[in-house]
Amino acid sequence: MSLIIPYSEACQRNKDAILDVARPYFEKISSVLEIGSGTGQHAVYFAQNCPNLIWQTSDQSQHLQGIEAQLSNAGVENVLPPFALDVKQKLWSPSASKYDCIFTANTFHIMAWAEVQAFFKGLSQLTQKGSYLVVYGPFKYAGKFTSASNQQFDQSLRARAGASAIRDFEEVNKLAAEANFGLLSDTPMPANNQCIVWQNS
Repeated sequence: MSLIIPYSEACQRNKDAILDVARPYFEKISSVLEIGSGTGQHAVYFAQNCPNLIWQTSDQSQHLQGIEAQLSNAGVENVLPPFALDVKQKLWSPSASKYDCIFTANTFHIMAWAEVQAFFKGLSQLTQKGSYLVVYGPFKYAGKFTSASNQQFDQSLRARAGASAIRDFEEVNKLAAEANFGLLSDTPMPANNQCIVWQNS
């Protein structure tokens, strides 16, 4: 029985825009841990376009089989099989590896706020001075949505899963600062998203 290869139209649409922002940072480093690899499409595409990287995938256990199918189909040598990672767990990685960059896309608005807080608390386990954090997704600024469609999206998130919501940039940036990550750039993206880069100081 063949495995079903997962597919996200959103990943297909946003991969080039994200890579345009992230490439200058990716070119300086050798390892990335993706938290919430989802379908595995970003991992495959970014690793193909940045052969200098070793890209480590991860996600909650129920998503690992789909990621493995995606990687097996793509046959990209510089992408590593996923390990199970829930940001709420005490120990994030099965190894003591430190990564030059943590990447995550479209996760903060799905997580509960306590999970976003856990995400930043856990970064110290897997990063070191100079490590980057690249986050893609929608944000609010000064309590205001960047578009009417994002406000509608936020309402649908709250109706579907009450703990999910578009996050306030200022609150997320505060968590980053508390984890010793300083803001490097915040780039508006297509479809009313942002690509934000921090660096561990």
